[in-house]
Amino acid sequence: MKTTKTWSLPKPRVGETYEWHPVIRIGPHVPFGYQQDPEDKDTLLPIPDELDLLERAKKLLKDYSLRDVANWLTLKSGRKISHEGLRKRLRLEKRRQRDFTNAEFYARKAQEAADKAQKISQAIGGGSARTVKTD
Repeated sequence: MKTTKTWSLPKPRVGETYEWHPVIRIGPHVPFGYQQDPEDKDTLLPIPDELDLLERAKKLLKDYSLRDVANWLTLKSGRKISHEGLRKRLRLEKRRQRDFTNAEFYARKAQEAADKAQKISQAIGGGSARTVKTD
């Protein structure tokens, strides 16, 4: 018994637009949604259509399997991406977002600690550590 899948996807929301920027090439592979800059081999130029499809694919993962979404993405974009490649890409993005959030949190905490230390320093005389004269 063979089943056929039909792709009936929700309509995109009106007003969802993204701004894509060039990125620095880190590894040997060009990631989905980017192409190598012909003038600079270390810069990757965004392909807005593919990146928009990738954002839409992230939302589709709530209702469809990783394999189905990867196949849909390949059909819509014309560029091959395997389910493992998609999983790897999504996991990397999630890790980078988590690292960025953690770095922001600790930077804010460090700034708060520096502000408190300065306030305490001003309250006790405004100077650095005091020296005590001994006879």
